[in-house]
Parts: sequence; C-alpha cells; structure tokens
Amino acid sequence: MSISWRAKSADRSARGRRRFFAASAATLAAAAWPAQAGSVKTLRVAFPVAETGFDPVQSQDLYSGTVNEHIFEAPYEYDPLARPPRIRPNTAAGMPELSSDFRTLTIRIRPGIHFAADPAFGGKARELTAHDYVYSWKRIFDPRWKSQNLHLVEGAGLLGLNELRAAALREKRPFDYDREVEGLRALDRYTLQLKFAEPSPRFHQMLTAAQPFGAVAREVVERYGDRVAEHPVGTGPFRLAAWRRSSKIVLERNPHFRDKRYAAQPPAEEAQLTAEAQRLHGRRLPLVDRVEISIIEESQPRWLAFMQGELDLLAVPTDFQDLAAPGGRLAPHLARRGVRLARTPLADVTVTYFNLEHPMVGGYAPENVALRRAVSLAFDGEEFVRLHYKGQAIVAQSPFVPNAFGYDPAFATTLSAFDRAAARALLDTYGYLDRDGDGWRERPDGSPLALEIASSPSQLDRKQNELWKRYLDAIGVRVTFRVAQWPELLKQSLAGKLMMWGFGWQAGEPDPDVFFGFGYSGNVEQTNDARFRLPAYDRLYDRSRRLPDGPERLAVLREAARLLAAYMPYKFHVHRIANDLVQPWVIGYGRHPFTQKRWDAIDIDPALAVPA
Repeated sequence: MSISWRAKSADRSARGRRRFFAASAATLAAAAWPAQAGSVKTLRVAFPVAETGFDPVQSQDLYSGTVNEHIFEAPYEYDPLARPPRIRPNTAAGMPELSSDFRTLTIRIRPGIHFAADPAFGGKARELTAHDYVYSWKRIFDPRWKSQNLHLVEGAGLLGLNELRAAALREKRPFDYDREVEGLRALDRYTLQLKFAEPSPRFHQMLTAAQPFGAVAREVVERYGDRVAEHPVGTGPFRLAAWRRSSKIVLERNPHFRDKRYAAQPPAEEAQLTAEAQRLHGRRLPLVDRVEISIIEESQPRWLAFMQGELDLLAVPTDFQDLAAPGGRLAPHLARRGVRLARTPLADVTVTYFNLEHPMVGGYAPENVALRRAVSLAFDGEEFVRLHYKGQAIVAQSPFVPNAFGYDPAFATTLSAFDRAAARALLDTYGYLDRDGDGWRERPDGSPLALEIASSPSQLDRKQNELWKRYLDAIGVRVTFRVAQWPELLKQSLAGKLMMWGFGWQAGEPDPDVFFGFGYSGNVEQTNDARFRLPAYDRLYDRSRRLPDGPERLAVLREAARLLAAYMPYKFHVHRIANDLVQPWVIGYGRHPFTQKRWDAIDIDPALAVPA
C-alpha cells in the first residue's frame, strides 16, 4: 500500500497575466530582492493548478495536499534532506513497534502537542491524543466524506473497519465513530494500536503523510461539518490565515506549535546544502513566518514572476526547460544572479490508460490486446522524452519507479518497446485493416476504428496530443481528443466514461505499491482507472502486499509487471525529473522525492541577494 498524489502537469490561462507581461526588459535583467514586510519572513511560491480544499480525508490532489502537509501532522515524517530517504518520529514519541507477524502496529504519541486555538475548542488550543488519530483515520472509512484515499486502508484489513463502513452503507445511517473496533483503537491517552487481518509489513511507511493520516479534531469536524475543508485546524507549523479560492493562499506561523528544532542530514556530496543545514541546525521551526501561495496556471507568468523576484522558488515549467537548465545544467544568466538549480528524480510515473470496459479499446480477447499493444509499440518514448520533457525524464520500463523498492534501470518489459513495424504487423494479423483505402484502419468486423484520448486544454497537453496523433497516424489509426478541464475529466474517469486518458502519479513513500495497484480489481473506481480485472494479477498483487521487502517480493512484483505488459491496460510513459530554481536568498531548500512537506525547514535571508 502506498500514499500517492494524482497530479496534472497543466499550464492554463492564468489570472494576472497582463501584469506579468507588462514587465520591461530592464526589470527582468535587474537583480530582484525579496520584498519582506519588516521582520516578517515570507516564503512566496506558486501552484500551476488550483487547490480543492484543506481536509486530509477529502483531498487527494497534489496541491491541496501540499498545504495540508504544513497544517496537519502525521505520526512520522521524512528528514527533509537525507538521501536515501529516512523516516523519523514527528508527533510520535519514537519509531513504531511492529509485531513479528506484521499484524500489530503500536505507536506512542508524544505528550504536549497541541491543535491550534480555534472556536471549536472555546478559542483555546487543545492537546493532541491517540484518540484524535483513531477518529481521524476512521473518517477515511466514513461514506459521508467520500474519501478517494479509502483504497489505502481498505485493502490493509484493519480489523472491524470495513465492516463498520459496510454497516453504515447497508443501513443508511451515520458512521458509528463511538463503536470500538479491534483494528484501530487507543490503548490509553497516548498509545495507538492497529491490528490487521493479513501481514502488513509496510503500513507504517504511509504514516508520514498528513494527507490522509494527519490528525483532525472531532470538535472541529462537528463544528464546521461539510465546510470543514474551509476551516483546517491542525497541530502543524502553520495555520490558514487567508484564502481566495483559485487565486491566493496564505499560511502563517502557528503560535501554538511546539518547540521543534531544525535537524537534517543532506548527502555529503551536496556541499552547499550541507553548509546550509549546519547553519540552520538547532533553529526553532518553522523558520519563516508566512507562506504566500499564488495560483498562476500559465507557465510564462510563473517564469516572469520568478525572474522579477516575486517568487522564491520555481518548479521549472517544461516549456522553459531549455531557457532555465539546458541539458539539465543551470543557464549562465541565472547562475550570474546567484540562482541555484535543484534536480530531483521523482518517484513517479506518467501513464495513459485504456478503459477495458469500453467497446473500442477494452476486452481481453487476443484481438483486443493486440490493438492496445500496437498503440503502445507506436509510441516513441525516447522522442517523447526529448520533445515533450526536454530530456528531463526517464522512459518508464515498468511500474517500478526511481527511489523506491525494486527499481532497476536494467529491468525492462515490452511496456517501453518502440517498434512501428511490429505494431502494423499486429494490426494486420488481427484484422485491423484499411478496407476502403482511405488511409485509416477499420476494426475486424469492418466498423470504424476511432480512438479518443481525453485531454485538458493546456498548452502542454496540446503538444502531447500532437505527438500522439503523429504516432498513431504512422500506423493508420485515427485518433481524436476529448478536451475538458481536469476536475471534470477526473470525475468522468472515476465513473468509467472515458476511453483513454493520461496523467501522472507520484508516490509518497519508497514503495511501488500504488503503481502496481493500478491493475488491482479492488481499486476500480479509485486508482484503477483502466478498470482492469484479472484474477491472476490480483493474486500476485495480494501476495506482494503481505511479503516483506526482499527477493521473494521482488520476483512477485516483476511477474505482475510482465502481466501488465502482456495485457496493456496502461501505457507507462516516463519517470520525471524535477528541476527547481531557488533564489539566492533561500536557505535549506531541497525537493524530497516523497513528501510535499518542506516549507517549515526553509529560511529566507535577504542579505544573500546577488546583483546581476
């Protein structure tokens, strides 16, 4: 099981575009100093996609999750800079106790941690207890909240919780939070215990993510009800200070945050980060007073905002890759300004799925599989990396991802094969022929063969669509594109109404389970967008979840990868490489491959600005 975020790399029309385009060449060439209000340190960042709300249980998207990670807290966290990634206690008093049969997990919560003051507590702060985690994690099972993270815990077999959810659905009554279940309970004020029906050797790895495992107080949920996502109250380093939907989010230091000190261990070869970590060591967190998040959907305004010093960090948009870091090396014009480039191979994968319930591309018969495999063989992964990602990605060979268990660049499957001659031969063999001579193939029964790939209206997606069309034209397969906004496409996808669609998923822990979960039948209408159902695959997936990491589990997952390649419910594309630009006055920034929590451990020093 694995925490993950479904993310869309979108560059859409943005508010504030006119203001950014009005910048003069002289302004862009000049050095930019961060505008700080008095002694208030403010970190300024931008999201390319709007948030949805701030409730760890209801949210699934990457950007809402990033905010949630700084307001709410899970029991564990990652060292922000350690590589390989290292888990350490957060609200927990120590590392978890896992029984020898991997069926019982015991966690002790650190006393003296408090939720931020809120009217739900009579205007005061309130101490965090083990009971808060029991309540918070039961919310994932409550049908009222329609949590898209349910698959993370439903398959874990926490004793009694699936039955509690089933009773609420069957009897059409409110979820019974007061009924104690063996699988999730507080043994005392500070001790939390989880029990599983089957061995669950990696469940504790998920408990680093505040989305969905952050503590939410019952008083807060009961006070704000269906609007709880507008009133986030957590124990984390920041609290929500202001919010204009799809425009601006402001976080400010939580005055009730405990005395937590900076500690990070970057790799020794990262000389600058090592020096910065030493400078920050022992400082009280968070290091800044405010975080201002602007929603800037179009890539050019984001780029110009960074160049003018209005943003402190910038995830380089794909279409600015050659200007910022050609060939993965910082451009000289940025180096002269003191800007730093941070490159991180992501534990992610981008995919295009085929809806196996759709009459055009679905089915398990040889001719159905042949069509999907031909489409995959027509796709030039190396060219796609070069043209679409400007070289900043790795062709995906399988569901194994960098930084996670089992990843080996030498392990290959036909998921990544490119061979258009073989694609044409497959189509010919299974009766997909151009019978009327118009240049386009028909289906074996003579009816039209017309693929439809869903897409957002972003410029980046339009470029991707151009490549898809060229690849499929080359094998005589007609394709059109169904264009809609991301939220609408996600809704249609979960309902099984799209023929084909593509997106990226990012792991939240060092395990590829979420990506193998794409093919698990139990995840249909959750993460299995292809609606793939194969008992042989399900058996392998179930077995992999019960096994500890090691050669036996690796062999099982590799066999599962080969089944995905054989039936081709998904075309796995690439693992992306993130390129972030860091202003010279930012101290301690490093993107983590798994967690989105980072703003509390970043400092701002205006004295470090470098004239151009």
